[in-house]
Order: sequence, then structure tokens, then C-alpha cells
Amino acid sequence: MTYLIIRLATLGNVAMTVPVVASLSKRYPDSRFIVAGKKNLGAMFTALPNVEFREVDNHLGWKGVVRLWRAWRDEADAVIDLQDVLRTRVLDLLMWLSGKPVTRIRYGRIRKHLITFWGIGKRVLPTEFERYADTFRRAGLETDDSFERLAGKVEAAKSIRSRYGGKEGRWIGLAPFAKSKSNMLPYHVTKELIERLTKDEQTRVFLFGAGAIECEMLRQWASVFPRTESVAGCLKLEEELELMRQLDVMICMDSANQHLSSLVGLRAVSVWCATHPMIGFAGWKQRPEDIIQRNDLRCRPCTCHGTNHCRYGNFACKQIEAETIIQHLYE
Repeated sequence: MTYLIIRLATLGNVAMTVPVVASLSKRYPDSRFIVAGKKNLGAMFTALPNVEFREVDNHLGWKGVVRLWRAWRDEADAVIDLQDVLRTRVLDLLMWLSGKPVTRIRYGRIRKHLITFWGIGKRVLPTEFERYADTFRRAGLETDDSFERLAGKVEAAKSIRSRYGGKEGRWIGLAPFAKSKSNMLPYHVTKELIERLTKDEQTRVFLFGAGAIECEMLRQWASVFPRTESVAGCLKLEEELELMRQLDVMICMDSANQHLSSLVGLRAVSVWCATHPMIGFAGWKQRPEDIIQRNDLRCRPCTCHGTNHCRYGNFACKQIEAETIIQHLYE
């Protein structure tokens, strides 16, 4: 039986599907799973034997939805929609009219937004992994939490070794950026963190990021601090994963790199500012004690995914010192 799994979200959201899809791949070796997602994200699924990744245009219009329906209506036996937006609902309807059973995720958007107000619905929500597992369960597929890490890729590992050499001392990853201003530490804190880390001659720091502006900033920082490399814009996704496999720890915000680290079994020290892990976006099998956040603010969380403004104008949630992170690392 062939299942079509739709997840047309960003890198971090798609990465969160991997542990659950890997479980399905293992439990149902005679089934076939087609994962539909945005371009350049297929590297996370190539190690799964009966899983095929299909790229979908990031700017999919209505004509594109109809085109996908025509392409998949004879190939897929069932549809599992992990996106649940207007475009995927139209595709779901077309597939249902073609006689395909459709199961849609229960995203809990209202409850997630209620949790961002003071005291309204303020309790720990199901994780994204639990929501995915629930969706597959309603589709008749059972999952488990057996996933530990993706298998390594020989060619990507050779590429990393030729570019950065053999590992000596400690290798620490740092992903200081996020999509929203509220999810990032101030630049001076990040630079202080890099400076403190690179004072140790046995430590090498790798800076992760994406996008033209981030790449340029990280390149400049790497040119200033010793034993610091910017990998932003330099590596393919499979190469980034292989480099993460060599790291001792990843320091990141509430961002995609937290979830990429989980895919290779890398411990991630994640810094949460305006958002909060109670909403359900913590990394797969990451340690709760590795979450750094301000628990003394009643206004947190004020957003589900991040925002560029603060209701008080001071972004108090971002007032986390580099010393706090350094101390946690060396404890």
C-alpha cells in the first residue's frame, strides 16, 4: 500500500516528521511512503528504505494543486495531511473524491494561540511528534519512539573531512539565528559567546545559518574570531548533517538546527526566548535540562512561532547572558 504524506512546511517542521516516518518505515517494510515537501529537503529521508521524497514548488498555486492531484491520484492509496492549510485541504478533497481515504492532522491551532495569553489555557500541550503519531494512528498505522539517528552517508562524510580535516579537540556548533527577532539572542551576546568559546585552544566553533544576510554576518564573525568556521551557504543539507554528526554539542535557538541535531543524535543546548517548549516544539529526545530560558517572566510565551515585536517594547525574554550558556556547557 502506498501512503502520501503531505508536509509542505519549513526545514524544522519537516525535520520533526523524520523520527515518526522512520518508525513507519521500519514497522511497515512492505508499504511505500511518499513524503511531499519543499525543495532541497529530501536528504533527510534518503536513508529510509521504503520512503520516497517528492519535491513540491514552494509557491504552489491552485493549478499546481490540480496538477499534483492528477499526478498522485493513481499512485497513492491513502493520504495523510500533516500540513492542514487551505491548499492541502483542496488537494485532500480532490483525493477523497477520487476514492482515497484522507487523514488530517489535528493541529490544535486555537489552543496553541490561547497559550500565548496570560494564564489562558496555559499548560503543556502535546508535542508535534505526538500529533504526528496520532494522525498516523487514525490512519491505521502504529508508530513508536525507537528512532535514534539517521544512517551516515559516506560521500558526505568524505566531503566534510576533506574540507575541515580530522577532528581534534572539541567541535561546537552554534546556530545563532532564527526567523523572528523574538527568537534570537542580541548580537553582542552571540559575539561574546563565540569569544568565550574560542579562548580555549582545544575548541573549534562552527557557525550555522541560512540566507544571504546571515551568511555574510557569520562570515564576518568567522574572520574575527580564531578557530571559527562559517558553514552557512557552504554545505548541502546532507553535508551539514554529517558535520553535525562530528560535533560535541550544538548551541541553537528555537530553530531548525535543534531538530537537525536530533536527526543525527547530537545533543543540543537550545535557547528559548519569546517561545516556550510547552507548546510542543522541543527537539526529538533532547534533554529538558539543556533548555535555557527565562522562567521568571509571566508574559512568556507570547508567540507560538516567533514575532518581530514585543508588547512591552523591551524583549526581556532575550536578556540571557553568555555566561549562563557557557556555565551550562561546562557543567
